[in-house]
Amino acid sequence: MYKVKVYVTLRESVLDPQGTAVKGSLHSLSYNEVVDVRIGKYMELTIEKSSRDINEVVTELCEKLLANTVIEDYRYEVEEVVAQ
Repeated sequence: MYKVKVYVTLRESVLDPQGTAVKGSLHSLSYNEVVDVRIGKYMELTIEKSSRDINEVVTELCEKLLANTVIEDYRYEVEEVVAQ
């Protein structure tokens, strides 16, 4: 079994209105040292071993469903775990 951590974020060239709103709120709370905020998504997947390469499977999942590759970037970490 694999535990996969997927991080999806907006591309740098894409405006992030939610991040801008959070930054404004932090500044209003006097956290002026915060320079920028980007909002993203975090997902944990548990995937059974198969004959397919795990990186191939995760890449397909990200590109077909988990990330909008037109405006988002993704990265992931794969950890092999013992089935319970």
